[in-house]
Amino acid sequence: MADIKYYDVIIEPVITEKSMAGQMEKKYTFLVHPDATKSQIKTAVERMFDGVKVSKVNTMNQSGKTRRRGMVYGKTAKTKKAIVQLTEESKDIEIFEGL
Repeated sequence: MADIKYYDVIIEPVITEKSMAGQMEKKYTFLVHPDATKSQIKTAVERMFDGVKVSKVNTMNQSGKTRRRGMVYGKTAKTKKAIVQLTEESKDIEIFEGL
């Protein structure tokens, strides 16, 4: 397994209606590196955002979809999503403020 730095773990936030509804319970959804572990995701979130304390991380692997162009079949890239639960005394993550 490759050495993944904390700034390479989180790729982008997931902006959907379901993920926005989870913010009321301090749950934030991120697209993460496919080889990242739960402990790596936890440390990456705590180091990237000041005043944030993570209590729980749930992950889900999404396999690539089969696509076709003409007679050639291929697969899209596999991805991994992480739902990060913050503690009650933790600050909110600022990138989700104006959404």
